[in-house]
Amino acid sequence: MTVVRSALLFVLAAILEIGGAWMVWQGVREHRGPAWVGAGVVTLGAYGFVATLQADSHFGRVLAAYGGVFVAGSLLWGVLMDGYRPDRADVIGALICLAGVAVIMYGPRGR
Repeated sequence: MTVVRSALLFVLAAILEIGGAWMVWQGVREHRGPAWVGAGVVTLGAYGFVATLQADSHFGRVLAAYGGVFVAGSLLWGVLMDGYRPDRADVIGALICLAGVAVIMYGPRGR
């Protein structure tokens, strides 16, 4: 159950970070105003908190692994929210990143 909880926390963190950054983008680049920017900043802060809920106590490991989730999640966000169409290289790259997440977070440790 620990892997499932960890994966769900990564998904929640991605939604918060990518969503928060997207809201700031919308507020500034798409001229939707300061309320969008403010909501984005609050959402980004929530992402920072969620990242601390991972069971692994090593900041570097958690954030390195999350980086792979961020890459794949960003592409998916673009598909869902902006109509982005990833090409084969995008998909392969995202799958490589997710494989890295699995190795970093859930691979056997030589302790």
